Amino acid sequence: MTDTDTTNAQGIPEPDGHHHPIETEYDIGQHNVEGSVGPFGFDIHNPVFMVSGLTVAAFVFFTLALPDQAGAVFNALFTFVTGTFDWFFLSVGNIVVLFCLALIVLPVGSVRLGGADATPDYGYVGWFAMLFAAGMGIGLMFYGVAEPTGHFSAALDGVTTGEDGLRTDWAPLGGAAGNEAEAVRLGMAATIYHWGLHPWAIYAVVALALALFSYNKGLPLTIRSAFYPILGERIWGWPGHVIDILAVFATLFGLATSLGFGATQAANGLTLLYGSGVAEEGTRTFLGMPFGNTEDSGVVDSGALLVLLIAVITLVALISVLRGLDGGVKRLSELNMALAVILLVFVLLAGATMDVIGGFFSALLAYGEYLPALSNPFGREDTNFVQGWTSFYWAWWISWSPFVGMFIARVSRGRTVREFITCVLLIPSLVCVLWMAVFGGTAIQQYLGNGFEGVINAPLELKLFEMLGQLPLASITSLVGIVLVIVFFVTSSDSGSLVIDTITAGGKIDAPVPQRVFWCTFEGAVAMVLLLSAGGLASLQSMVISTGLPFAVVLLALCVCISMGLKTERAAIRAAAPAE
Repeated sequence: MTDTDTTNAQGIPEPDGHHHPIETEYDIGQHNVEGSVGPFGFDIHNPVFMVSGLTVAAFVFFTLALPDQAGAVFNALFTFVTGTFDWFFLSVGNIVVLFCLALIVLPVGSVRLGGADATPDYGYVGWFAMLFAAGMGIGLMFYGVAEPTGHFSAALDGVTTGEDGLRTDWAPLGGAAGNEAEAVRLGMAATIYHWGLHPWAIYAVVALALALFSYNKGLPLTIRSAFYPILGERIWGWPGHVIDILAVFATLFGLATSLGFGATQAANGLTLLYGSGVAEEGTRTFLGMPFGNTEDSGVVDSGALLVLLIAVITLVALISVLRGLDGGVKRLSELNMALAVILLVFVLLAGATMDVIGGFFSALLAYGEYLPALSNPFGREDTNFVQGWTSFYWAWWISWSPFVGMFIARVSRGRTVREFITCVLLIPSLVCVLWMAVFGGTAIQQYLGNGFEGVINAPLELKLFEMLGQLPLASITSLVGIVLVIVFFVTSSDSGSLVIDTITAGGKIDAPVPQRVFWCTFEGAVAMVLLLSAGGLASLQSMVISTGLPFAVVLLALCVCISMGLKTERAAIRAAAPAE
């Protein structure tokens, strides 16, 4: 039998028009366990939910019980993975970019997701808002100023080496010692490299695989479904279970990392705006909780503020979960898009407008010029940059890809492959370039034009607020920045719980809401534990790169599966054409 009849009953729309379904005896949810605990129902995929949930619970217990040992393990993992597999992460990123660009120009780009007669569920504005908010939100707020200024400063300082002859600097490539203009170009090129085509190609591959094999082939909306061309019916057994469990781990830790960045930045912003005391003296507090004090002061920041922030924002995310996709994530995403555009336009007009506009086009040209060298995975001497920046970013994007990919797939039915890849790959990349050029470019111009070194010298989480502090209406725009971080936090947590719940419910997209509440709460708990018990953000980075490594292999396999699936889909459409 074909699975399209049952998928329609489980909440996945039946394909419209000509398509090539996969015939299987598997019914969505046939391995699920259904029941209720009091008034709360559950419908879970037994191996995937139980293994994922118990493993994460054991991880949280280990981290809380042995924080020092856990921190040492996390640091060792980060050093080993980035130092050993940096070439692999860079190679995977290059392959998926070339694969996506090929799909735009090849004939299979005409295949429509959801069947030949399917129509889009969302207009362009709502679609762009949702994929952008889910895909980059917190990261752009955290790194929008920090990364361009960081690469610029490192490039300007040039190359330094230790006694062993190895480089100790963080400059990309060979740096640009003493050359301010070239340091700006190289810094922006390195930033765009991390936020442009490569991350969005990673998202696009996972999203396309999910959409194609669910909406066109009639299989469950889980990662394992895309492996049917390779594994066949074995995807319903342990090979498929392992794939979905890896997706859950990658998504959970990728989200926890982003939530950690967001909470840290929001806490520092709130303390800077509304706190009291002097950071250098160790007296700065917010609501009576010490936070935002300098290292030299000897005062350790209180973890209570981070716990309070994550708890409150997770509660808001739970409310969004209960309101559903259209009433929750969609409206919050559109609100965030509006606030982000307002803040972007304000910074552009209030800062060095013409310099920033010129810098946008200059950055694009620099990106094209430096891209071959930046994406080269072999023989690099800038190991700090490659391992500390690029390898971490690629692992982060890969770990986010099940989450962002499934969310994009959920809202992209009715698009052709060519339209889908073009919009998901190119348009958000240009938006990211514009964001970095405006925020990072403004901060760099404050240094070059006014000699203001506050942004350059500030901690990562405060660089945005230091830049805004040099513009008019600083208190208002900084508050808007904090609101953006928080709402991006909410949309990411809400969307992530939706995705993890779909995977652990065996592909059902209409599973009981309490399951999404469970995963939403779990995401916040993991972020709290890693932030407070085992080394803070460094531990989050260690876990995301460790879970991103195995999923990078999954990503390469998905490229093969997509090629096979699109080939049969196009053949079915062409075979049906003469009969019409």
